[in-house]
Amino acid sequence: MMILQHFRILIVEDDGLVLLGLAETCEAVGYSVTCAYNGKDGLRAFAAAPFDVVVTDLKMPVCDGRRMIRELRAEWPCLPIVVVTADPPAGGVRDLTGDTPGTTVLLHKPMPANALLMALRAIFEAKDIS
Repeated sequence: MMILQHFRILIVEDDGLVLLGLAETCEAVGYSVTCAYNGKDGLRAFAAAPFDVVVTDLKMPVCDGRRMIRELRAEWPCLPIVVVTADPPAGGVRDLTGDTPGTTVLLHKPMPANALLMALRAIFEAKDIS
């Protein structure tokens, strides 16, 4: 059985209300959450203490989600990433990750909170098995 408290999530989102909603949703089921408001801050947070999964928007100031994903995957190619965006790329997940082996889930805003929780549960169950 999984113990959710051991899973650390980095949420990167420039909209404060969306960030708060995502964080509260994750914390309500026991995940440990750290928040960042742009990709640059997200990269800094990840370098300080790596996370089990990153949840990110794409369109953000300073450093967007695409750039952050590329930089994270260059160092940690198997890092699971959940992209939550209102403007998904035309080519879907492949446009975001290329050939990297890490799990990438693409969720479209607006979405029900349980969509994020289901994506995270699937990622963590796969980690629990391996």
